[in-house]
Amino acid sequence: MSTPTPTAALLAEIEEIGRDPERGGYSRPGFAAAELTLRDWFVDHARRRGLDVEIDADGVVWAWWLPADGTRHGAIGTGSHLDSVPGGGAYDGPLGVVSALRAMDLLRARIDRPARPLVLMVLPEEEGSRFGVPCLGSRLLTGELTATRARSLVARDGVPFDEALRSAGLDPEVVGARPEALAGLAAFLELHVEQGRGLADLDRPVALGRSILAHGRWRLEIRGRGDHAGSTLMEDRADPVLVAADVVRAVRAAASRVPGARGTVGRIEVVPGGTNVIASRVLLWFDLRHAEEGVVRDLVEEIIAAASSAAEAEGCGIALSEESFSPEVVFDAALRERLGTLLPQAPVLDTGAGHDAGVLAAAIPTGMLFVRNPTGTSHAPDEVTSDEDAEAGSEALAHVLEDLLAHGLRPPTPTRP
Repeated sequence: MSTPTPTAALLAEIEEIGRDPERGGYSRPGFAAAELTLRDWFVDHARRRGLDVEIDADGVVWAWWLPADGTRHGAIGTGSHLDSVPGGGAYDGPLGVVSALRAMDLLRARIDRPARPLVLMVLPEEEGSRFGVPCLGSRLLTGELTATRARSLVARDGVPFDEALRSAGLDPEVVGARPEALAGLAAFLELHVEQGRGLADLDRPVALGRSILAHGRWRLEIRGRGDHAGSTLMEDRADPVLVAADVVRAVRAAASRVPGARGTVGRIEVVPGGTNVIASRVLLWFDLRHAEEGVVRDLVEEIIAAASSAAEAEGCGIALSEESFSPEVVFDAALRERLGTLLPQAPVLDTGAGHDAGVLAAAIPTGMLFVRNPTGTSHAPDEVTSDEDAEAGSEALAHVLEDLLAHGLRPPTPTRP
């Protein structure tokens, strides 16, 4: 049996944390036990490497490797998240965090002190699986999510956001934007397992990110009339489940008609949920994505028109709320060009998945590296990458970080012969 690569060995240390015996894969909701255990694991590793660790009021972990003068200005940031979707894969998020630690080890073998600060970052609740807002930590950090709205959030398990913060040792009264922290970052680079088959089809281990599709999440409430399944005639019903079924098909049909669009209904809650009860209410969430924001908005209107028609025919009412929306993000062109020079064999790919780097892009230059996923599957237990590709990703990350730490965002001036 071959010895695992150092990146794979780090991943093996956390492979039992947050396993989901019912869904398979991992369930690591933000600010809950599994994610907090992983956070402690990261903090321990960072401190063992002599990094200066702090956890801010939003739950973002900052682990600093400082230059000789101790400055924290002009830092190069890297990292990802540790939470997961329900029943998610082993690599979505943790690979970026583990690779940051491994890249740190590689850098320390090459240089004694960085010319400018390097900060490894772990951002909480990126998936939004607990509180419904994806990239919650980075949205708080940038101010895209206000403190007032954050404190109004309630988790799927009924826990208010402020209570979850207190349980994690944080003070909800000081949650919110941190412009001074962002001002200290010159750039942020996130490594992530690819959520698709682009690299597998191109037979490459590592790619650069060009853009993230515009995407959003909407919640549709369908209100009907609860009643007895046995005593209520079919013609006397106002069944919201029937409307929900039409909406699911409408989402699929609308997205299928537009090249490049993606539409998904991944969560439905039926109230009260009894087998012999006609539901009184259905909550349905749908996710839409496309490169153009206008197309996504048009799809929402088409779906709601279909939902309204179905609800009227069944005698039900509907109410729509937008839980999150992110326009298309094109990563910093100069940084991407720099990365392309340093990694000339890496192709450039777009992604339909949202990331913290996409949120931070509104405030600072950001870029992404993707590591090959042979199955192309993500947000599911079949998500995978090989030990060799994971190590290649860490080495690529270390290579570009070494250059950025030495020269900042400006490439070095060529020396004349």
